[in-house]
Amino acid sequence: MKLQILVKSAIIALLLPSWAQAQNSPFDQSGSPGAARTASASAFNPAIGVIFSGTYGRLSEDPATYVLPGFALGPETGPGERGFSLGESEINMSANIDDKFFGYVTVALTPENEAEVEEAFIRTIGLPQGLTLKAGRFLSGIGYLNEQHAHVWDFVDAPLPYRAMLANQLGDDGIQLRWVAPIESFLVEFGAEALRGDGFPAGGAANKGTGTRGFFVHVGGDVGAGNSWRAGVSRLNARAVDRESGDETNLDLFTGKSNLNIADFVWKWAPNGNATVTNFKFQAEYFKRAENGSFTPFGSPDVPIDGNQSGWYAQAVYQLMPRWRVGVRHDEVKADPVSATAPAGGVLDPAGHTPKRESAMIDFSNSEGSRVRLQFNRDRSRPDTVDNQVFLQYIMSIGAHGAHRF
Repeated sequence: MKLQILVKSAIIALLLPSWAQAQNSPFDQSGSPGAARTASASAFNPAIGVIFSGTYGRLSEDPATYVLPGFALGPETGPGERGFSLGESEINMSANIDDKFFGYVTVALTPENEAEVEEAFIRTIGLPQGLTLKAGRFLSGIGYLNEQHAHVWDFVDAPLPYRAMLANQLGDDGIQLRWVAPIESFLVEFGAEALRGDGFPAGGAANKGTGTRGFFVHVGGDVGAGNSWRAGVSRLNARAVDRESGDETNLDLFTGKSNLNIADFVWKWAPNGNATVTNFKFQAEYFKRAENGSFTPFGSPDVPIDGNQSGWYAQAVYQLMPRWRVGVRHDEVKADPVSATAPAGGVLDPAGHTPKRESAMIDFSNSEGSRVRLQFNRDRSRPDTVDNQVFLQYIMSIGAHGAHRF
């Protein structure tokens, strides 16, 4: 406990010499003000946590040549690096500002020695009629996986539909309004958000800095003492102005509309609701996107596009005994055939190929603050090529640690 206090004191002295507010858990991916007011978290204002991650990757194909035929990929959407690589380290801080507002911030320290604000928002506490308002920079509430930080994912990497259509994860500046219906023992939630429009698949902060709109509906409940579920549908309307994709030195540009629909479903089981010994989780999401506008390949004239892409993934994770879990996943994406005006063999040409991938993982969690994971991917994203990928990952955390979202 003394060591933990010293670590927290050092972080505050270095990063927050003048910030002292009421506490909450930085590990709660919803930023919920009621997530974890534990004794350890209340020792400091604000509550602080640090997450460390790293990966060793062995890939049979060069990650620099990675493509998803038919998709113009956003930044940092490849399969990862070969060899040892440091993942993003996160510093999370949160606190109740007063009886009406809650604040949360995540600063990511990248392997390139840069600091990035991943999330920084305020949120209301105790609005009437089940309403909650959030403002700042945050992960969008669309879909199921998008709102979860990468360190709580069940696999090393994002599913292919997230990689292809959201550049792994959509986060942006804006506002979000949620409403939870006052129905006992059953979840009904509606959400709407207006975002700046810098986050992929948008770009350029169109419409005077309001280039993206998101909408989502979630329903869920319990089945008996050991089962619970949640289902949802989401809609994202994004406007892009010179959205960048491709190599940094050979950028392709897209200007137009990108409309994305997502359906998601999650089922969880634990005997009598006790997940400490054994539990099971199944989740699946389906993506459907329509893009129309003008695509400008590097060094080439504009190409009018009006096409659809789709994708889905399904995964199952089983904790067979305390600390040990195993999981499998299948994911794939598909793009319409290239238009007659687009150059054959270009990034928008699916070449009659449907990228697919199968994954299997096993992980060990010695405690709530440590996890080591081994994962194998059989990646068939490239035509006529199978990329066998092996990843060894660690995720460690110190400081306040609260509950995750469902």
